[in-house]
Amino acid sequence: MEDLIKGVREFRKNYVSTHRDLLEHLSHGQDPSVLFITCSDSRISPSLLTQTDLGDLFVIRNAGNIIPPYGAANGGEGAAVEYAIHALGIEQIVICGHSHCGAMKGLLQLGKLEEEMPLVYDWLKHAEATRRLVKENYSDRGKEEMLEIAIAENVLTQIENLKTYPVVRSRLYQGKLKIYGWIYLIETGEVLAYDPDTHTYMAPQTQIDYTSEDGKMVARPVKTAAPPVACELPLTEEELAAVAQASNGKAAVRQVQPMATRQPVAQHPVTQSVAQYVGNPWLSAEQSDRIYRGSKR
Repeated sequence: MEDLIKGVREFRKNYVSTHRDLLEHLSHGQDPSVLFITCSDSRISPSLLTQTDLGDLFVIRNAGNIIPPYGAANGGEGAAVEYAIHALGIEQIVICGHSHCGAMKGLLQLGKLEEEMPLVYDWLKHAEATRRLVKENYSDRGKEEMLEIAIAENVLTQIENLKTYPVVRSRLYQGKLKIYGWIYLIETGEVLAYDPDTHTYMAPQTQIDYTSEDGKMVARPVKTAAPPVACELPLTEEELAAVAQASNGKAAVRQVQPMATRQPVAQHPVTQSVAQYVGNPWLSAEQSDRIYRGSKR
């Protein structure tokens, strides 16, 4: 408590004194640009992570960054979503999961929670689709691997849950709403963004292109050539064969690495003519193959 009181004093001394105009403006109402849905985990700070100021983000936080499907719960998540879109006119939503998520750990061992933390047990049932998918497809994996998969899949599950809300579905149909899936890696400070076209978690490096529509300047995201940061998949034999053929047979097809390795594609000697992947792989090759390569949710 002493630290909190000290922080309040520092806030008033260093921030309030230099941002009086902003605070006066915010006293008349809010106009956030993004609905940011993330976990209650103390290791995540949405404003710090995105370097945004007061009034920029409308935030929903709970255990596991979960949004129950429409009509499935009487909690405040649905009301907050509805208010953000209908009342505040927000057109962009980010669902941000994170590494080492305690809620996802609990989801993978629900039996232990039922007696010790019954409210948590009931809450995590809203992520049952994630739990079942992971359990039925990855029962042979270790705990850490399954946790990484659950974190990645849960973000996609919650995007699907969001789409069950009438106000969300209506705005999506009108092209007036965008939903983004992020994962924050606590240990590196890195953020990965899900690309629904390539089924890849990539660096969220996008440029904004402004085009004129009906006399107004409209911002549109444009994908850059930035390479993926996760999903460093070894090439399949078919892909290697195509590359070998393109290089006049200079590389042998059998140089493919086992799918169980974490060796980046960029290290394969036959990949000079294909996109190079960089960064440390977050998921193993098998996990990436299931989650990213043509996953249909």
